[in-house]
Amino acid sequence: MPELMRRGHFLGTKLRSLRKRNGLTLEELSVRCIQRSADIAPSVSYLSMIESGKRRPSAELLELLAAVFQRPAAWFLDESAEPEPAAPGASGGAVARIPFEPAFLFSRNLLQAAIPELLAQTGTSGRQFAHLLIRSHQEMSHNDFPDLERAAENVGERRFPLGVEDLMRLARRHGLEIRWFDRKPVLARDRDREVRSMVRSFFEAPGIVYANRALQSDPARLKFDLAAHIAHKVLHGGDGLKSPHATGGEMAGSPEGAGAAGLEPQDVLHAWRDFECSFFAGALLAPRLPFRRFLMREQHRVESGAKLELTPAVVMRRMTKVSPYPYWHFFDAYPPGYLRAVYRGNGIPLPWGNLAQVSDPCPNWAVFRMIDGEHGEAGSQISVLRDGERSLLYCCHSIRVRDMAGNPHVLSVGVDLAPALEANGVDSGATVGAILRECLHRRGEARIPKEAAHSLGALANVLNIAWIGDALGVPARIICPRSSRCPRPERCEHAPPSRAREIADVREEILGREP
Repeated sequence: MPELMRRGHFLGTKLRSLRKRNGLTLEELSVRCIQRSADIAPSVSYLSMIESGKRRPSAELLELLAAVFQRPAAWFLDESAEPEPAAPGASGGAVARIPFEPAFLFSRNLLQAAIPELLAQTGTSGRQFAHLLIRSHQEMSHNDFPDLERAAENVGERRFPLGVEDLMRLARRHGLEIRWFDRKPVLARDRDREVRSMVRSFFEAPGIVYANRALQSDPARLKFDLAAHIAHKVLHGGDGLKSPHATGGEMAGSPEGAGAAGLEPQDVLHAWRDFECSFFAGALLAPRLPFRRFLMREQHRVESGAKLELTPAVVMRRMTKVSPYPYWHFFDAYPPGYLRAVYRGNGIPLPWGNLAQVSDPCPNWAVFRMIDGEHGEAGSQISVLRDGERSLLYCCHSIRVRDMAGNPHVLSVGVDLAPALEANGVDSGATVGAILRECLHRRGEARIPKEAAHSLGALANVLNIAWIGDALGVPARIICPRSSRCPRPERCEHAPPSRAREIADVREEILGREP
């Protein structure tokens, strides 16, 4: 090793490249080293000197750094420079764009006339359409809203964690008065179903927050509601143009606030304000740097949020924002398949319609497997998603919870594994292909092959996400956007045996017979 150390000309460069490709700061790398061996862990300044070539690590320290990144120590010492990392978004990205042609049909005047009619004819409410717009903006912005982050940090001064009394003091400091009311859940109509709905809290201008007394026994939800109302006061002056907090509805709303089909002038504005307040609340309760360090200590376990009196939804949403790894997705789904919230930072295809359930969902998505209540209260799953000719690899962690009105729903957070494999020198295509072949050979689900499991286990350590390792202990599954396109050798139980022939099929047959 001493002789090899003298040849490690690229050691600092390779360490810096590997650290950046995994989204770690020098401080975070130092913390990761402390977690493994506090006695020999380097300081931030010493790591900086190693990367700049001013210092050479001892053999023991090099072994420690190698362990953090799941690489052999000799990899840092060979005479090859580190290759450039893969371009961001190479395996997906955010929302796909479509060309607006011919352009004259997409003029502002025509769109202003056509969109309300489209919504009215499809039964889509203005609020639902607004949330689709906001979701697309969120995905294209990579969930990055620095103005909201700064506003929340200024209010909370990055204190972490905040308790209920801290939120009460902040509310009073910003001129808010809390008044309590008693209200039980009621049955409400939401599209074609009945759900239990419950008003949690609402804002009355200019500075009164009405809160359901039931929140007093649910500090995690109470903290979120208070944080969101503080956000409204700070961001919008407490003008009262904010939706109530209620449970039981779909697409980010309550049944009472669904509204009629069509677009009203204030729908988009109100929906955007609700989003701003929700994002601010998450940033106030889980400031970026302190929460990022917390997730590193807890290896991104969602259940660890209970230590801080944070709801799983807040933990998952903030996880997608503060993690050094950028390729995340998040679902909040009510049975039989309604979305209340979604974030697709990695462009994952949706397993159902945007505004309503679809008739042929793939039952092997983890969120669907858990939504019926027959597959436990929490679990992790590695999935090969067949989307046309593409095979994508994901890992998610899902939790079955109940909202304040008692309705069951499933929260699921996941990561796209392919970019991380490529960033760490693993052929993602070969890894995904090996898992896919094994699953196809065993009717759609199988244990992950040994070599692929080794790569994913190392990746779990590099990303510091414990539930990726947990998922290696259960069979991987093939999933697809719709069960009518099921790629399994034996179709899923709910998949229709065939589909109607389309014009495209006939065209291909005719062209195929041409000499």
